[in-house]
Amino acid sequence: MTNQSMVVSDAKTGLTMGITVARPDPGLFSSAKPLVSPNGYFSRKKLVKKLESCGNGARLLDSMRASSPTRTRPNDTDPDPNSWTVHHPSALSMFEEIMGESKGKEIVVFLDYDGTLSPIVEDPDRAFMTTEMREAVRDVAKFFPTAIVSGRCRAKVYNFVRLSELYYAGSHGMDIKGPAKGPRKGNKTVLCQPAREFLPMIDEVLKSLIEKMKHIPGAKVENNKFCLSVHYRCVDEKRWGELGEQVKSVMKDYQELRLSQGRKVLEIRPTIKWDKGNAIEFLLESLGYADSDDVLPVYIGDDRTDEDAFQVLRKRGQGIGILVSKTPKETNASYTLQEPSEVMHFLKRLVEWKKTTCRPYC
Repeated sequence: MTNQSMVVSDAKTGLTMGITVARPDPGLFSSAKPLVSPNGYFSRKKLVKKLESCGNGARLLDSMRASSPTRTRPNDTDPDPNSWTVHHPSALSMFEEIMGESKGKEIVVFLDYDGTLSPIVEDPDRAFMTTEMREAVRDVAKFFPTAIVSGRCRAKVYNFVRLSELYYAGSHGMDIKGPAKGPRKGNKTVLCQPAREFLPMIDEVLKSLIEKMKHIPGAKVENNKFCLSVHYRCVDEKRWGELGEQVKSVMKDYQELRLSQGRKVLEIRPTIKWDKGNAIEFLLESLGYADSDDVLPVYIGDDRTDEDAFQVLRKRGQGIGILVSKTPKETNASYTLQEPSEVMHFLKRLVEWKKTTCRPYC
């Protein structure tokens, strides 16, 4: 186990604080267990173990197919959607109950971007949010501290959202910056970048991956500053195995980086113990809610990487996790929304509810 520092800067005093977080030594994982649990849900932990194994290349391909299905599964193997919705009801239908949990508490809103505020699209550079969605997020930020927590680099997700009053946590939370104006605690500008030392290494891997992916039609390498994404949404499924092997061939020389997976994307990140869950803990602390019972975090996301945030809320014993998904899947979230349009509806209801109860946050 080694230590990794992160930085918090105070714009008013010019002082910089260094905070140390633990970084586990990189390890190899393998498992002979199936990727799908007996109830039919995808097992997140098993997928991660498969992906982070440097063993059989077929296992990586199996994981890519399992988490990125290109065809509908037969009905007789699907989990019972009715049973799943009993345990993960719609956040819209349960809105009043959710608001009941906020009595006497400050709501803090955390939002993923892709698949939550914008639709999942073939070209990640064209994942634009609608004007109506932007207005909904802007209105939420008038009443509640609001953060975007994305796997995208912070600059890129800011260019999509274009709201300066928000907190932005890019690169799966490894690049956090507070708003230039609007609600802040103690006149501080929040800055957290726990993986800065990895930037030269990530740049080397980026160049290698771009060269490797030139020969696979449809493959796209995205530079998210503190992590890299290899998109294979537009790659012929017959070449997924080749793509996975090419990525692993680059990764074998960089043991301080690890491979993880989202929906039709392979992601390369530093091995430090830092994810979206750590990001929301950091932001809550920055807002003065580290050990407070007077806060209700609400996190909305659609991806496997959002499970880290959902899990943190469960461990805290406070907070609302909302998964955006049309299909049943294993999750630590308590509620669901089916698509970005429902997310927008939920955000609008949240604003209307707040207007009837008290004054704006900023």
